[in-house]
Amino acid sequence: MSGNVLAQDTGTTETVVVKPQMTDKVLDNPGKGFMTFQRFNGDTANVLNNCCGNFREEFPFPVNRDTEMELVNEDYPDTKIAYFRFYWRYIEPQKGEYRWEIIDRALKTAHERGQTLMLSVMPYGSEGDEENDVPDWYREMVGEKTDWEYDNPVNKWLVDPEDARYIKYYGGLIRALGERYDGHPDLESVDARIVGAWGEGGGTELLTRQTMQALMDAYLESFRETSLVTLLHGEESVRYAKSQAEVGWRQDCLGDLGFWAEDEGDWTHMYDYYPQTTIDYGMEDAWKMAPVTFEICGTFTRWKEEEGYDLEDVKYIFDQALKWHMSSFNAKSSPVPEEWRPAVNEWLKQMGYRFALRRFAYPQRVAPGGKLWFTSWWENRGVAPIYRKYPLALRLQGAGQSTVLLTGADIREWMPGDNLYDGAVFIPRELPEGDYTLQVGLVEPLRELNEPPRPAVDLAIDGRTQEGWYSLGEITIKDEE
Repeated sequence: MSGNVLAQDTGTTETVVVKPQMTDKVLDNPGKGFMTFQRFNGDTANVLNNCCGNFREEFPFPVNRDTEMELVNEDYPDTKIAYFRFYWRYIEPQKGEYRWEIIDRALKTAHERGQTLMLSVMPYGSEGDEENDVPDWYREMVGEKTDWEYDNPVNKWLVDPEDARYIKYYGGLIRALGERYDGHPDLESVDARIVGAWGEGGGTELLTRQTMQALMDAYLESFRETSLVTLLHGEESVRYAKSQAEVGWRQDCLGDLGFWAEDEGDWTHMYDYYPQTTIDYGMEDAWKMAPVTFEICGTFTRWKEEEGYDLEDVKYIFDQALKWHMSSFNAKSSPVPEEWRPAVNEWLKQMGYRFALRRFAYPQRVAPGGKLWFTSWWENRGVAPIYRKYPLALRLQGAGQSTVLLTGADIREWMPGDNLYDGAVFIPRELPEGDYTLQVGLVEPLRELNEPPRPAVDLAIDGRTQEGWYSLGEITIKDEE
C-alpha cells in the first residue's frame, strides 16, 4: 500500500505502523449518492426537460431496458440506490391479495444491478387519473366522493383518512409490507407516506391525533430494522415519529430558488422552508441516526434552461444540502449538464459518508492461536454516518489461502471527523505458519453459506485490490521461539 509504513520495536515484537495515502476519487458506495428513479443501473435515462410532461413511471413496474447488463447510466452518475414508488392499487388490486412479486422483482433486480432499493408505497396520486386512484375495491367501498377537508388542487385528499377503513386497509398493507420485508438485505429504506397525493403528506396537520398516530404506527411498528424516512409535512406527525423511533427525513424540490416565487409571494423551499422546518420540527439532528434524502425540484435541465441557474447557483444549492447532512439524492434519472459535472463530482465526494483509514498499527508477528491487536484512526470525510452495519474485517492472504477475521467495530458510530477504533482478533490455531499480507475491508453481512465475506464499501485511500480489500503490510504467523 502506498503511504508510510513504519516498524517500531516494542520489546517483544515489532509494531508495524501504516499511514495510507488518501485518494480524491469519487467513490460509489452503498446507501449514498445519486439514485436511479423508477429504473435501475443501465436503464435509459429520462429525456425530459420539465417534470413531468413526457415522463412515464410505467406502473406497476418499469421496462427493463439494459438487456446487455452494461450498467452504464448515460449522462448520469453511477449509483448504488434504486428508488421505486408504487401505488397502493398495484400492490393490492384485490382486497387482502398482495402482489409481492412486484416488490420481490424490484429487490432482485436492484441486487443484480449492484444497488439497494429505496421503497415508497403511495395511497393515491392526483385527482383525475384512475390509474393513480386508490384500489378499485376500496373506491367502491368508500364511494366516489373526492372533496374532503384538505382540498388543495395539487395534492388533495382523494379519500377520507379519518374513515376507520383507511387505517384498517391502507395501514394493513403497510403492516403486511413490514412483516415481509423489514430487515431485507437489499432494502435500503422505506418512506413513511400516510396521506395526500403521492402520500407526500398534504394536509397531515388536519388529521386528528388518533388517526395520525394510527397511520404512523403502521410504519413505526412494522419497520424496526430497515431505516424509515418521513416527509416534513405536519409538525405533530414528524415529532411523534421521532419520539417513537430513529427516523430520517426526505424532502422534495431541492434547488427551488424561485420556481413559483412570483405566484407565492417570493416563497421558496431553499430560503423559506428547509432551514426553518428542520429546526421547528426538531429534526436538525435526525441525520445522526437515520438518513436525509432529497428529490430534485424539476430537473437539472430545467435549472439551466428555464430557471437560468449558473454554476454559482448550483454550488450554493449543493453546499446547503451538505449543511443539512444529506446522504442521497433523487435527480429523477435526468441528464446532468456537462459543464456542471465537476461540481456534481465534488458534491458526491462529500455526500453521506466517506471513510479514510489514516493510521493502522499492528504487531509484525503473531503466533497461531494468538491475539492480533491493532489500533486504528479513521476519518469520515463526509457529512453523515453510514446507517447500515458493514463489519470491519481483516484478511490474512498467503500460504495458498485467505482467512477473514471479523472485528467488533460498529461503523455506524463513525460520525464526520475523526474516529478511533482499537481492537483485536484471534488467529486460528490451525492457520499454517508463514508470511501473510494483512488486508482490511468493510464487508457485506453474510448472505450465503460457505461464502467468505466480500468487501462492500470502498475507502478513500489508495491500494484497493480487485477484490475490494486494502493491503496494509506483511505479517508473520509463527510460534514464539
